Amino acid sequence: MKRLVLMRHAKSSWADPGQADGERPLNERGRLVAPLMGAWIAERIGRPDHVIISDARRAVETWERAARLFDSPPAAVADQRLYMADPAALMEVLRAAPAGAGSVLMIGHQPGLSGFARRLSGGAVPPHCAEAFAKFPTGAAAVIEFDLDSWAAIDWGSGRFRHFGVPKQLV
Repeated sequence: MKRLVLMRHAKSSWADPGQADGERPLNERGRLVAPLMGAWIAERIGRPDHVIISDARRAVETWERAARLFDSPPAAVADQRLYMADPAALMEVLRAAPAGAGSVLMIGHQPGLSGFARRLSGGAVPPHCAEAFAKFPTGAAAVIEFDLDSWAAIDWGSGRFRHFGVPKQLV
């Protein structure tokens, strides 16, 4: 079995309107929420085996803060393909994940994450997870499971949606 956690970066700052989008840091709320969601992930899947993040500063900072909740957290692989990626690009990155990784955490952006989650699960979602398809708020995370032995074998509709967590539910 493989477990995928899709996480949207935590809330970012818009304090400097001239700052490039990829350079925006987390705001105060984002800095507080990222470790809370790290704890949420730890409770549901434990320590992720492999972490792939967007190279946007807000995604990097989200992982840095969430990683504090894991013993010996894996080093994240920053991949520019996750920055504002559509579901097809996210699938390409996921299929290349190490075969030996039982769990993968991907930290990215909207609108790609919600579309990716929807397509992976074939649109089937428990009622308590429906918000994942509608909005996928900043800092939110979804857990999708696959009865497969290889990330390369994952296809659209092959996953089962298990959990969806939103920071406002935790505070």
